[in-house]
Amino acid sequence: MTDELIEAARSALDAAYVPYSDYTVGAALRTADGTVFTGCNIENANYSNSLHAEEVAIAEAVKNGHREFDRLAVSSGVRDGVTPCGMCRQTLAEFCDDDLPVVCDDGDESTTTYTLGELLPATIGPETLESAKHSKKTE
Repeated sequence: MTDELIEAARSALDAAYVPYSDYTVGAALRTADGTVFTGCNIENANYSNSLHAEEVAIAEAVKNGHREFDRLAVSSGVRDGVTPCGMCRQTLAEFCDDDLPVVCDDGDESTTTYTLGELLPATIGPETLESAKHSKKTE
């Protein structure tokens, strides 16, 4: 049976705006209280201004007052096991622990699950910035 969070990510694909790449991505992010927020990729002719599905989902969740998350699912239109890109991983790391399960849609009934820490080891976090501040003060 297909995971309901993967189904939510697949449903989000329908809203994707991808006139340049034609590569749809959907994401579904579940909060600690079980609320699910979805996102899709939204492209722009200036590629650097494009929004990624995971960013859209987490932005919607944060906008609605959520700061604790327990699971993320991502899917693409071609069901190729897409994982969040580095920028999205860093955004997720701002709000999620290394043990956040990230479920990637491999197609049909198949998924691969990683932890955020596996996808983004040695992340830059608040403690990294604090450490940098303290080392500057001791110079």
